[in-house]
Amino acid sequence: MSESEKKGEEHWTKQKEAGGYNSLKFTFFLFKLFPMRLLRLTAFPVGFFYFLFSKKAKIESRRYLDNIIPYLDDPKMIKKCKSFFAPLRHIISFALALLEKIQAWGGKFKFKGVHFQDDDIGQLINELESGKGVMLIISHHGNTEVLRGLLNSGQTGVSRKIPFTAIMDLKISANFSRMLKELNPEAAMDIIGADEIGPHTAILMEERLSKGGMVLIAGDRTSPLDNSKNLIIPFLGKDAPFSSGMFYMAAIMNVSIYFIFGLRKKELSLKTEYNMHVHKSNTGFAATKKEKMEKSNDLANNFVSLMETYCKRQPFQWYNFFNFWLEGENLEKKS
Repeated sequence: MSESEKKGEEHWTKQKEAGGYNSLKFTFFLFKLFPMRLLRLTAFPVGFFYFLFSKKAKIESRRYLDNIIPYLDDPKMIKKCKSFFAPLRHIISFALALLEKIQAWGGKFKFKGVHFQDDDIGQLINELESGKGVMLIISHHGNTEVLRGLLNSGQTGVSRKIPFTAIMDLKISANFSRMLKELNPEAAMDIIGADEIGPHTAILMEERLSKGGMVLIAGDRTSPLDNSKNLIIPFLGKDAPFSSGMFYMAAIMNVSIYFIFGLRKKELSLKTEYNMHVHKSNTGFAATKKEKMEKSNDLANNFVSLMETYCKRQPFQWYNFFNFWLEGENLEKKS
């Protein structure tokens, strides 16, 4: 492995947020000025720019695509992933996703563009309608900002307004979060910093869930503070680290837990359409500490299995541009 590749092998929280504040502000200016379909065209030259000048993005995209190719069944998709220009397709897909986040928060994402599947969406709506709180576990595969946008614009199919809390890394997404607040000051979302998680977090989450709120956590992000507590689970044929703390926190809450995946219907399209997949966890109530640990492990394994399934369906919508497996390999060496 080259020195340049080794330099890029750092925990995801150490990496800089894509796009500084000024460049993001310019994007928001264009968002207010031009129709969304025209603005989506900019994702193609922007993606090409990063393809030319961001060596790290190309390396990590290629690493991931090489990992997933043996698990694909569609010959056309295999050919796309093997192509020299596959990382370009991958990066443009990410650029489109960023624009769609802005679109969702800016109130320009229409409900008719979201296609719910014949899965557990009915149960989720019924629970929210009855005033119950729920936990959502998401990933960085696809774009769940679409769901947040629907919540903020009251397009969920639920008659009441749903309080929304997200646990996310504020250091990495500081510029983007700041701009989203400027874009939509009315956005009903509370954010808990991932580096602020402690015993008080569980109490706060329990309080918000008891009031019929929705709490969202990302299942494919680990903490840089204590790698020894990560769960090591096979993902696309290699061991990868997943946060035991996040899944344990979900396990101790006495509410329903749903896995959500929002996938663009077509990889590269000027039309914003998403398939929203909703899966309810079948893990029951856990009383003892042992049961809670078993439940958290089950949740993590179910999540990874689903994420792998959807990555195989839409490989170019995986937006973790760092060595996802390296940390797991390092942990194996330490153990």
